[in-house]
This record gives sequence, C-alpha cells and structure tokens, in this order.
Amino acid sequence: MKDKYYDNADSFAISFDEEWIKIDCEDPRSKMDKVFDHLSDHPFLISNPENAKKLAEFRIFSLKKFQ
Repeated sequence: MKDKYYDNADSFAISFDEEWIKIDCEDPRSKMDKVFDHLSDHPFLISNPENAKKLAEFRIFSLKKFQ
C-alpha cells in the first residue's frame, strides 16, 4: 500500500506490518514506537491514536504475528 493511507484500521494494520519488518530492533515496545514514528502521518494514527496503539499491541502480543 505504498503511499496510500486511509483513515481506517485495515489500512493502518497493513502499513504497520510493512514498516514492522523493515525495522531492526529486539524490544517489541521500542520497535512499535519506531514504527509509529515512521507512520506519524498515517490518518488513522492521527485521528485515533489510542485505537492504533491497541491494534498494534493486538497484532504483536495477541496474534504473535511477528515471532
């Protein structure tokens, strides 16, 4: 979804996953912060930062998507 951001959770999840694999960091919390820095202009993160954080935590810790 390069350069296509939409103000919804699906768009954010796709963008989050794309950025996650690019960043080299062992600590999941620090890595999540770095991904958020890279996605600081994403409309969903701007309009709904609390849900963006919950979505990221769900993908990392509940789904264990990145292990």
